[in-house]
Amino acid sequence: MTRDDHAFTDIIEQAQSNGPRPMAVAHPCSPEALLGAVEAAEHGIATPILIAPRGKLAKLASSMDIDLGRFETIDAEHSHAAAERAVELVREGFADSLMKGSLHTDEFMSAVLDRAKGIRTDRRISHVFVMKVESYPRYLFITDAAVNIEPDLTTKRDICQNAIDLCHALGIVRPKVAILSAVETINPKIRSTLDAAALCKMADRGQIKGAVLDGPLAFDNAISHAAADTKGIESDVAGEPDILLVPDLESGNMLAKQLTYLAAAASAGIVMGARVPIVLTSRADDAAGRLASAAVANLYAAHKRAAGQKNTP
Repeated sequence: MTRDDHAFTDIIEQAQSNGPRPMAVAHPCSPEALLGAVEAAEHGIATPILIAPRGKLAKLASSMDIDLGRFETIDAEHSHAAAERAVELVREGFADSLMKGSLHTDEFMSAVLDRAKGIRTDRRISHVFVMKVESYPRYLFITDAAVNIEPDLTTKRDICQNAIDLCHALGIVRPKVAILSAVETINPKIRSTLDAAALCKMADRGQIKGAVLDGPLAFDNAISHAAADTKGIESDVAGEPDILLVPDLESGNMLAKQLTYLAAAASAGIVMGARVPIVLTSRADDAAGRLASAAVANLYAAHKRAAGQKNTP
């Protein structure tokens, strides 16, 4: 099965209608990383600011027949300096999204999360996969499958709210959140079932806002009306979730990759919870996925900017 290169057409077109937004790209010194920034620019989604050792970047661009004169470039001594400068551009208001280039994620995120010079907020950061599966009628937002390894209840609250906020930015007014576990009943021996119940009550009390939550739900009755009906589950979420909140990184990562490699799902994704959306590119990302991730970042940045202006007296 081949992935649908046009799976995110609506998201890309919506981002194009916003116009390009400034994006700081840290150390785009591999073909994949540089191409991700260039494609976002060519599709009118981003205005990339390329931060890297100038000589190394120029040599790479020449080998790929890319004219760097079209882009703003900032010289940086090495990858760590590039990450720090990219984050600084956000702090100074010159960029409203970040893209990771060809440096280790830990190195990149250490600059993002630096307590003195980073762009962290009071909310825990988390990753959200946006996936399109041919057999499912809407986008699936899977979280967190990339950042938080074994999140506790407080972290899961932030993970959930981050995903809800992203859904709002993409036009889903009241997303449905399925909180996954191995079973659909509360079992004190399975922590994820207790967390699911607590998250639902937190939503009832306004600690999580803007969505409908239900859980615990096993994957089958979360995603299938028939499976839920068979087990007698009455739920406003079961069978039609927008967000799948997974118990931990291992289960989420496996789920996302199974959908990608066994169901030919198309995927994009960004990190939420910092001052700006962050595109964490991977060498395994195809061109369509990199472009879609930049488009998602564009939409969230525009949504956040509009919300800030609306709340300004």
